[in-house]
Amino acid sequence: MENILVLTHVDESGVLSRASLESVAAGVELSSALSAKLSIGVVAVDAAAVAAQLAGLNACVLAATSPELAEPRFSSDAAACEALCRTAAPSIVLAPGSSRFTRVLPAVAHRLGGVTDTHITLLTGGAQAEATRWFYRQRVEAVITRTARPWFLLLDAGTRTAYAGSGAAPTVEAVALTLPALRTKVLGIKAPKQDEQTIRPDAKLLFVAGAGWTKKQADGQVHATDAEALILGFLRNADASLGSSKSLVDQSGENQSVLNFMTHLNQIGQTGSTPRHAKGLSTCCHGEEPHVVGWRFVNERRAINLDANCGWARGKADVVYIADAFAVMERVNALLAEKK
Repeated sequence: MENILVLTHVDESGVLSRASLESVAAGVELSSALSAKLSIGVVAVDAAAVAAQLAGLNACVLAATSPELAEPRFSSDAAACEALCRTAAPSIVLAPGSSRFTRVLPAVAHRLGGVTDTHITLLTGGAQAEATRWFYRQRVEAVITRTARPWFLLLDAGTRTAYAGSGAAPTVEAVALTLPALRTKVLGIKAPKQDEQTIRPDAKLLFVAGAGWTKKQADGQVHATDAEALILGFLRNADASLGSSKSLVDQSGENQSVLNFMTHLNQIGQTGSTPRHAKGLSTCCHGEEPHVVGWRFVNERRAINLDANCGWARGKADVVYIADAFAVMERVNALLAEKK
């Protein structure tokens, strides 16, 4: 009989992150399918606020708490996760594929003599547990089973609904935690202002810009400065995340007009990321690759394009607006500004 442990951590506000709650939901589903025991492990400074988020959960809740866990740090996080695993003695460990856990759990699995698989998008159970993930830039889907235990599975965020229960809050059991000598100290975080960030994984809308923004327009001139203002204005007004086609981010090395805020981190598609957002809006993109590969996990897809016969417009988008992107986004920004 399998014994499942879901490892979770809190976010900056001291409550379980959305990715952690998605992992809890995955643990509930898998434990039910396998008729397995379920435990939840929490890494936090104080787990008092966490219990309410796990209301109605029929599972043992373990917490490794310490002031040193306020900030992500390999040594302290690894010690906390190891302590939770040794207490629960799981055969399968589920955890969100966050930056905090991705760099820690492979080491924890090694300490416990286990194995690790990452970027899991689906879990199923029957005769045995099966994990699904994508390979080769999201082109090949594989189903993985293992006999080695403990089996650590890092789950991609945005692939399932977050846990939301009701009823009595479960009792949280404290786990003894002994931290090693800490050689690093977190002094603070330096980050750009929220309105300057263009990559927002939790945004409901993904806005994708293509190379058409930096090409000659109807008047025969390039309007890269106007394009920057329109795109940044939309990102701020709609709290959207920014994606880019490969051709656009590559232009900086081709001595062409570029969008100064665009980097390869924004790139989606075969050689970029595959974000998961509820909605997506493509503008000035003329190739299929960013959308067929990079957009396959976006639920509702719309595009603005002057060419009704382009590969993206024909069958890849749910709605296509045959119009000039500059004119459309200028009007959209005006409407959003009025609402604010």
